[in-house]
Amino acid sequence: MTSSAAKTVYTTATTLDGFIATDDHDLGWLLSRRLDEDSPWSHDRFMAGVGAIVMGRSTFDWVERHRAESGDAWFYTQPSWVMTHRELEVPEGGDVRVASGDVAAVHAEMVEAAGGRDVWVVGGGGLAAAFAAAGLLDEVVLSIAPVTIGSGMPLLDGKVELELLDSGVNGEFLCARYQVLPAST
Repeated sequence: MTSSAAKTVYTTATTLDGFIATDDHDLGWLLSRRLDEDSPWSHDRFMAGVGAIVMGRSTFDWVERHRAESGDAWFYTQPSWVMTHRELEVPEGGDVRVASGDVAAVHAEMVEAAGGRDVWVVGGGGLAAAFAAAGLLDEVVLSIAPVTIGSGMPLLDGKVELELLDSGVNGEFLCARYQVLPAST
């Protein structure tokens, strides 16, 4: 997998039928799959290029539930934004910032904080679609699991045109990197 200048990237895993989580935000379908940590598509290699993170509230709540279960500190060393309209208790030990409204209003701050590295749009599909609609999403990188779940949280909540740049395999996952094309009118 190749990469160039810093960009805003939505990197996620999806089922074959296009869902990133079940209706109740469960990721059991993902966590039971085999990955190759030495793959060019590994999460650790991707994270080495990430300078800032942005996620929606449901993703933040999932991260916090799993962090609490494990007893670990905040997972990320990068500055992290949570887009939400609800009250949020910021976890200790992490650089977690709360924002709401238009993603364009905070994108420049995220890019500056990333310090020349990528901004990772963690999820969900609505948030990634909002970045795409604002013309701020450069790439979509998918790890496609060999499973269907029938319904759930959509990969992208809206129309986004993509062009395939690269593909590969990581364990059981088919991986693809796409450039986001400008929205057509």
